[in-house]
Amino acid sequence: MRKPTLLSVLILAAACGHPSKPPEPAPPSPEMVPADPAAEKIERRPAAAAGDDALIAEAKQFVADADKTARKMTIEAALAAWANATDLTPAHEAAMAKAGEIQSVGVTKLVKIARKFEPILGKLDPDTRRQLALLKFQAQPSPDDPKQAQELAELAAKMESEYGKGVCTSQNGKEVCQDIEHWSKLLQADRKPAKLLAAWKTWHDDIGHKERDLFARYVGLANAGARGIGFKDVASMWKSGYDMPEDAFTAQTDKLWSQVKPLYDQLHCYTRRKLNKTYGDKIVSKTGPIPSHLLGNMWAQSWDYLYPELEPYKGTAPIDVTPVLAKRYDAKKMVQMGEGFYTSLGMDPLPPTFWERSQLTKPAGKNVVCHASAWDPQYNNDLRIKMCINLNQEDLWTIHHELGHDYYFHHYYQLPFVYQAGANDGFHEAIGDTIQLSMTPEYLKAKGLLARVVKNDKATINAQMHTALGKIAFLPFGLLVDKWRWDVFSGAVTPDKYNQHWWDLKKQYQGVVPPIERAATDFDPGAKYHVAANVPYMRYFLAAVLAFQFHKALCATAGIKGPLYECSIYGNKDAGAAYMKMLSLGASKPWQEALFALTGQREMDASPILEYFAPLQGWLTAQNQGQQCGW
Repeated sequence: MRKPTLLSVLILAAACGHPSKPPEPAPPSPEMVPADPAAEKIERRPAAAAGDDALIAEAKQFVADADKTARKMTIEAALAAWANATDLTPAHEAAMAKAGEIQSVGVTKLVKIARKFEPILGKLDPDTRRQLALLKFQAQPSPDDPKQAQELAELAAKMESEYGKGVCTSQNGKEVCQDIEHWSKLLQADRKPAKLLAAWKTWHDDIGHKERDLFARYVGLANAGARGIGFKDVASMWKSGYDMPEDAFTAQTDKLWSQVKPLYDQLHCYTRRKLNKTYGDKIVSKTGPIPSHLLGNMWAQSWDYLYPELEPYKGTAPIDVTPVLAKRYDAKKMVQMGEGFYTSLGMDPLPPTFWERSQLTKPAGKNVVCHASAWDPQYNNDLRIKMCINLNQEDLWTIHHELGHDYYFHHYYQLPFVYQAGANDGFHEAIGDTIQLSMTPEYLKAKGLLARVVKNDKATINAQMHTALGKIAFLPFGLLVDKWRWDVFSGAVTPDKYNQHWWDLKKQYQGVVPPIERAATDFDPGAKYHVAANVPYMRYFLAAVLAFQFHKALCATAGIKGPLYECSIYGNKDAGAAYMKMLSLGASKPWQEALFALTGQREMDASPILEYFAPLQGWLTAQNQGQQCGW
């Protein structure tokens, strides 16, 4: 993921719509506004002279001044967030909260000042108009009350820090914490239901209970900030960030899900039957949802670690590069392999500062946020990744994903500040995911990670199953996280129903249920990083769709014939040039134009997913003959 650098809730998407405007709120208290010369210049500027021409000129100057002001505040907030994420201490948490508070209040003030230009938006040049439109998406807006603004920032910092530390206990008078890495490994490796349940329950109970009250308070304050700049609530603000009306965006996500749901249902049906044979009817029903702790992932969002049990053709063309990585690689060498993919396309090497400033492994003696993320905290090609790299196949794929963010940063960092984002936030997550689709067995063999490549129908089905357990199993989870938050922020779901609604959606979309009864006092959504860190999640669902759309277009540009699942653009400069052209646009154009530049299409479309997985879908359908699929 790209690490949000604006009070940990940056919305990367672009938007052109202007929601209906409520009465003008009171401005923030002067002591909350950063002492920045550009901000002072904006604040003291006299009212525009009569006539649209004067207001148009003022709008252009405002955009130029706002760029400097927002950039400065955001960089300070991002650097403080980096310091906290890589060394979780009370001092760093407080510094991050304060910098985030200043940034949020300052940007909110700029957004409110910018509303004076709404009467002449139609007369502005497209560039000025777009920068004004995007300004409102540069931070979680702050409430007008300074105490509430401070509390909002402190809550955001506290929730992320608590999640990062993990489950903490006192041992010999010293606090010892076990983060998500520790608990996830238990779910990945063990197959004893009692042990899986214990790990699942410990994480969800401890983290969820710490986050619940903080999150409930955060919702109200965040909504107050969103209303202050013209949105109904945070849900409305998030959905407005896609260059299309809110309702149209919601309908678009539902349409995409309807395209891929039949494939997911077949995968679920096959997986449930296999788990039923392993665990028996008392643990896994033949016809109902799957208990979530049995799927090898804390949130049942990906099922990769079940591949040994679900492998269609045992022993045929195994693809497991972990043994070679563990024997011959270290963390830096794995990242260098990822860099090599991007440079093979004609992209630049990573800057020397990347290697000096990144966190590649978990430092001894520190609590850190191990959740993988990519950064450019100074918005000037200061590329970094933050990971606790394990020498395994999963982290190799993650590295290729995170570097996709960094190469996006690299190609747009010279644009105006508000354009330094993805065409929409799904684009940002899709860049590296697209590269992952080119990490074919042939690519892995070329890198010395596989001894040989087997090509036959059985090998194809095995490879597709392995990919689907990550990418297809993820789709409903990618959709439901923000469907849950949309309902929470809109007020449709109140705190006493938070947990029930979470599991209702997980059952509806994923076909999974909690392994034990859950209470209204539990807060299982908070056991997911992106909820605790207030990171919008629909981007990951969109990215899962866009990656296959990008992959198909890049393979065509590269002149590669044959099935999509066999295509790799590694080393193809034509594909690289097309990719870089899109990356260089950043958010300067609506996402529809960026998509068209690469694919010749202006709508997101999941049909390339079905094309890619056509062999597996046919195989699964045959395997599930006579079964009662669904739940």
